[in-house]
Amino acid sequence: MKLALSILMIISAIVLTASILFQSGNSAGLSGSIGGGAEQLFGKKKSSGYETILSRITTVCAIIFFVCAIVVTALGK
Repeated sequence: MKLALSILMIISAIVLTASILFQSGNSAGLSGSIGGGAEQLFGKKKSSGYETILSRITTVCAIIFFVCAIVVTALGK
């Protein structure tokens, strides 16, 4: 069980890293990050289908990674 979860955690870490690297960066600087956060909060910024898919993949892989890490740690005791 622990080996299977460790393998799943490694795969999710690789996919998580790749999905983060494929996302486009926000190069607007500090003022853009403050204003961009407000625009994203109120829904003014529309993202393309590609960016939405990468965002969802990132979220799912992060959840899988953290759940596996917690379970592997709990099984180790």
